[in-house]
Amino acid sequence: MRDQLAQEEYVYRFRHDERPLGDAEGAFLLCGFVMALAEHEQGDELSAVRYFERNRAACGPPGLMSEEYDVAQRQLRGNLPQAFVHALLLECAARLAGGGGGSG
Repeated sequence: MRDQLAQEEYVYRFRHDERPLGDAEGAFLLCGFVMALAEHEQGDELSAVRYFERNRAACGPPGLMSEEYDVAQRQLRGNLPQAFVHALLLECAARLAGGGGGSG
């Protein structure tokens, strides 16, 4: 997944075709937080924090997140606000801070 769908700590849902990842759709913020949790579970805390912080910063002025983020244009795309993204943001923050249980 990291090799095929991640770029600059943003993660895309799938590769549509041979175009660059960001040309078909925006980075899927939910996937970015899942990647942060996966890196955390594998013990790579630095990578986990990088994914977390990059995706956490992809929000609008009131701090709300959409489902997709256009990296090139630095704009939110898709449904706004996206409850699943906000829920995973909170889960990810708790786990990376050491309060979320799991193996880390």
